[in-house]
Amino acid sequence: MTVRPTHALVFAAGRGERMRPLTDTTPKPLLVAGGKPLIAWHLEKLAALGVREVVINTSWLAERFAPALGDGAVWGLRLHYLYEGPEPLETGGGMLNALPLLGDAPFLAIAADVWTDFDFARLPAEPAGLAHLVMVANPDHHGGGDFALDADGTLRAAAAGTRPPQALTFSGIGLYRRAFLDGWRSIVGNTPGAGDTPPRFRLRPLFEAAIARGQLGGQHHPGRWTDVGTPERLAALQTSLRG
Repeated sequence: MTVRPTHALVFAAGRGERMRPLTDTTPKPLLVAGGKPLIAWHLEKLAALGVREVVINTSWLAERFAPALGDGAVWGLRLHYLYEGPEPLETGGGMLNALPLLGDAPFLAIAADVWTDFDFARLPAEPAGLAHLVMVANPDHHGGGDFALDADGTLRAAAAGTRPPQALTFSGIGLYRRAFLDGWRSIVGNTPGAGDTPPRFRLRPLFEAAIARGQLGGQHHPGRWTDVGTPERLAALQTSLRG
């Protein structure tokens, strides 16, 4: 029997500067598309997958989340709101900070401010390596992509200073082993914030380190996906969902 992840982290701590003025009073993950908050689309899919414990990291307007989402019972979930302070810890620091709440097995981590029709059941039960990322076609605002995806599902970096035609964009949806964060301090070095308590750093250097060891895998989602990063993209998503 396939054992699916039971824990997930939803990144919801960002300020949403490009979404202003909408995010002056509402956190970006709580902006509504298709009749429900962006984050609710993910929570529904996580519940359908069998996830039961979800950590939502917060910072900007953190006090708005619990009144909007409750304790998660409506989805059959248990939500844990993890406040990072007035300044977010970035993706790597946020994941490290949440790790004690994410169980012992592989866990999902998802950006709250993306929308997709990707079926989480298409994810493997666990990564082949340290992590498994869902990749999508490059949007206009990120035309160079992030990583190339080989036929065997291995992700690799582009050559220095170039992006191969097959480079794809990371969707913000990934499945991680706890060991993915091992050695994070030596990987991120003296980047600003890494020495803070709690530390603040991005996941990108850890992705690159895993690629160098051949330990980062992925899959291509050819369906719908959008990074809901601006009011214009939110409006376009609203229009498409009404259609």
